[in-house]
Amino acid sequence: MAENVPPRWKLLTNHAQVLVCIAHDPGVRLREISERVGITERAAHRIVDELAGGGYITRERNGRRNRYTVQSGAPLPDHIGRVERVAALLAVLSNANGRTPAPTAVPVAPSGNVGQ
Repeated sequence: MAENVPPRWKLLTNHAQVLVCIAHDPGVRLREISERVGITERAAHRIVDELAGGGYITRERNGRRNRYTVQSGAPLPDHIGRVERVAALLAVLSNANGRTPAPTAVPVAPSGNVGQ
């Protein structure tokens, strides 16, 4: 792959990206989510509804706007991540002071099993 050419695939799902947007700005608007994630406003609305329905966020009406709260204790839906919580995912993706966290090495056993 040529340098400075972004891949055509995403490492994080749209759901994860929407969750990160909400975690960074609990008062974020659907229009802003759609712009940041690169999806339509309708898709952002559907994803927010799914996250709320799954118990990953709650919504509270504040005048004409919604204010979201991430339920950081909710289990991740992925099979590999079932032992982790939303808070652990958000801690990896960003931290409170806005800096990118330092990468961590994951030991790989000679048999190819990770972390054993």
